Amino acid sequence: MMSYLPRYYETSRVMGSVLQAEGTEFDNLRAALDSTLDQFFARTATWSLDAWERELGLTPAPAQPIGERRDKVVSRLRGTGTATIRVVKDVAEAYDNGTIDVVEDHAAYTVTVRFVDTFGVPPNVNNLLDAVRAVLPAHLDLLYEFNYFLWSDLDAGNWTWDQFDALNLTWDQLEVYG
Repeated sequence: MMSYLPRYYETSRVMGSVLQAEGTEFDNLRAALDSTLDQFFARTATWSLDAWERELGLTPAPAQPIGERRDKVVSRLRGTGTATIRVVKDVAEAYDNGTIDVVEDHAAYTVTVRFVDTFGVPPNVNNLLDAVRAVLPAHLDLLYEFNYFLWSDLDAGNWTWDQFDALNLTWDQLEVYG
């Protein structure tokens, strides 16, 4: 900001202090404006999540992680209208942030939600179950298929025990390794 002032202010300590204080305040203002703008979008909201949840008929859950709360809000926003395969897919992908296939078996009255590129069970699977069940008609049975790292995957890769031990993974970590 000093470049906008006459040159004789360059040596003024008073003007330097004033501009420094104003610069700090402008930085704070910019941060507050950015934070306010973030609240208008469900994927970036933080302190306005309570309002988003109340608006959508969800119970505010301040103790729940912000990411999971955002997923519930986005899922509810996506899950309006007629329950099509696309709606179920959109709702499920709002929680998983990965690729999901939804397969409908008309003869068996079932819908299968298949996690394509996610290994193991997503951390907020209970919220996902509730959200998908809420948009799916009650007469349809709901099935889930999860991916795990299998022994056959080790065999197919011709792994040695030394390579396997070098990963230094627990059994739980190995199940979702991929």
